[in-house]
Amino acid sequence: MESVRRILHAAMPSQSYSIYRGVEEEDEAELHIEEAPRVDQSSHPKCSRFQISPQYQKLIIAVIVAAFVAFILGYVSTRRPCVACDVNSVEIVSDESYEQEASEPIRMDWSELKDLFTKYLTDGSKMEENIRRVSRAPHPVGSAENSGLADLVLQTFKLYNMDHTWAENLFAELQFPNRSHPNSLYIVNDSKIVERIPVGDPDVYCPYSATGKVEGGLMYVNYGRQEDFQELKSWNIQVAGSLVIVRTGLISFAEKVHNAEGAGARGVLIFPDFAEVPVYGHVHFGTGDPSTPGFPSFNHTQFPPFKSSGLPKILAQPISLSSAKTLLGKLLGRSIPEKWKVPDFLSHGVGPALSSEGHKVQLEVTNGAVSMELHNVFGSITGRFEPEHYILIGAQRDSWGPGAAKSGVGTAILLELARTMSMMVHNGFQPRRSILFVSWDGGDFGSIGATEWLEGYLSMLHLKAAAYISLDTPVLGDENFIARTSPLFTNLIENVIKQVDNPRRSQQSIYDYMSQRSGNWRADVIAPLKKDSSAFAFTASAGVPALEFSYVENSQPYRFLDTQQDTYQKLNEVVNGRLPSVAVCVAQVVGLSLMKLSHEHILPLDYTAYNDILLKHMMNLQTHHHKLKLRGLSLDWLFSARGDYTRATQRLKQAIAQSDRHNEKVIQFFNVRIMRVEFYFLSQYVSAIISPYRHVLLGRGDHTLDTLMEHLSREQGAIDDSELRKQIALFTWTVEGAANALSGEVWEVQRSF
Repeated sequence: MESVRRILHAAMPSQSYSIYRGVEEEDEAELHIEEAPRVDQSSHPKCSRFQISPQYQKLIIAVIVAAFVAFILGYVSTRRPCVACDVNSVEIVSDESYEQEASEPIRMDWSELKDLFTKYLTDGSKMEENIRRVSRAPHPVGSAENSGLADLVLQTFKLYNMDHTWAENLFAELQFPNRSHPNSLYIVNDSKIVERIPVGDPDVYCPYSATGKVEGGLMYVNYGRQEDFQELKSWNIQVAGSLVIVRTGLISFAEKVHNAEGAGARGVLIFPDFAEVPVYGHVHFGTGDPSTPGFPSFNHTQFPPFKSSGLPKILAQPISLSSAKTLLGKLLGRSIPEKWKVPDFLSHGVGPALSSEGHKVQLEVTNGAVSMELHNVFGSITGRFEPEHYILIGAQRDSWGPGAAKSGVGTAILLELARTMSMMVHNGFQPRRSILFVSWDGGDFGSIGATEWLEGYLSMLHLKAAAYISLDTPVLGDENFIARTSPLFTNLIENVIKQVDNPRRSQQSIYDYMSQRSGNWRADVIAPLKKDSSAFAFTASAGVPALEFSYVENSQPYRFLDTQQDTYQKLNEVVNGRLPSVAVCVAQVVGLSLMKLSHEHILPLDYTAYNDILLKHMMNLQTHHHKLKLRGLSLDWLFSARGDYTRATQRLKQAIAQSDRHNEKVIQFFNVRIMRVEFYFLSQYVSAIISPYRHVLLGRGDHTLDTLMEHLSREQGAIDDSELRKQIALFTWTVEGAANALSGEVWEVQRSF
């Protein structure tokens, strides 16, 4: 009524009115107008009195009140959010009810989201069907079977009505056997052939072996690990100038050959110690196309004139178990220790001498390079508020053999999660961030498809990719659950495995099962990324946090990986007939991780994890304080940089805790800083071509902490002072740069030294 009084006052300036409705007395239920005191008209000669009848006054008031009420009701009833507004521009729209309505689909309670995921994830029948379909026959790179699987994955993504589906082709230089002149192995005397040793299946070879012909003595070096070569050294036995023979297992073929080359060996023979079955494996100590280190193989006509430093300079060849028995039976020298003995083998010496005087081993490798087209297949679900940030999940598709463990299970889980997530989106769930599902080609040659795509988008991927989850070899058993991961995922993994039942025992979570085994689940579950995996390339090369999950065995590990016996039946036997259920268990872990990474407002990456890791490394470096002091060097600056990083994480954590979680602009600002933590630890002082794995803590090369530690561990006379100064400086400023980047804007950086 106050507004009515003001309107009447403006309309009748010659008189003041007091308007009121009596509510306490029954006889005063209508409006009254009380005349104000009469004004002296002598001072206002042009003013005259204006009288309005009571009935007319009531009519005016009624019309004004009705118009006012109609306006209010019309405003409320017609108020609607603008459907043309961009849902990603929430900060522009100040209307509170619109923000609530627009955000409602992605603000699902975690329990509701988990129930929705469980509802659409199958019980295992679809998983079994897909594993069998992918692994029914060998499907190596370039084969019609592999191309058919690529088409199948692409059509399946389209069937799920994903937002975007596409395939990308690339060319890589691969290595294949020379059918007209196969690889060969002989016992020779004065370079004359004495005995031919069959290598086994002529199609079995080591891609990226050096080519040529070498001969020399032969030495048995167990698994070919660094500690095995160190043990030979402790016996005063020199490897240099000889060939070595090692058995499969524990480390990759590439690592075995790399270690042998470092010890001075001229060639490596690799045999399976468990069955008469040919075993395949590449020997490039790295990932991606070794002909294009650091940049992509998208144009096959322009291979550069240099190669990857991870290519071996010595020969390598797999041989059969029977051929290995023949060769080992001829070795003389010191008797092998019991722990080196192969079951069912007769005792033999370490070598390098053979039983016949003057006899040597001659190895010839004739593999040739071929340019091959590869096909990566993609499907994506677009995020709601941060569509420009991706959560990637990928699996190897190709396999030299049937590949049940190598590619079948991973591809099946990829397809099942793509279907499940699509169903969830079509039933109300909308992730904050985009999800990319990828089927990689060229995995058998060192994650070529994944690494080359990564290198193709290297200049921008650290701005886009928040995390990468690898599905390579996710099931190799059902006894131990392993998470090979960047340190940033530890808290996420703990949260997720508490919510998934262990396949060996229902009603008991993976976390409880692994904790009961030793009392320290982290020691049993968390492991570093494998250096020959696509996940390692994403983190060490591009600075994208990566992880991969796998079930493995301890007592009888799955030995048929990279063989023609890697079938559904073999793998199912290893897991006691529970392959589909174990695969579903891994899918649950990966799916819950995927939802948390794509759904939560603040990325669930523990950026404080490097605080303790850096401190531990600082303490290890401090043990060499006396060597540094003799050279006038100090670690004070490095300790200060580590302190800056710790303070930066604490400030970021405090800022997030005090921020408005509903302010999209602020949330995205924090997430950008969190998702780039691994990128901050890439050395900016080395070339991506010369040293692709630029991560100073996880990578490889002269810029890494491992190399610095190895340098300090040398004898005093073997330390290069100028090189040591450079290594300390580069590592210090990489850590300081990470602290500055995590701090945010330059005016927020608080340098302590």
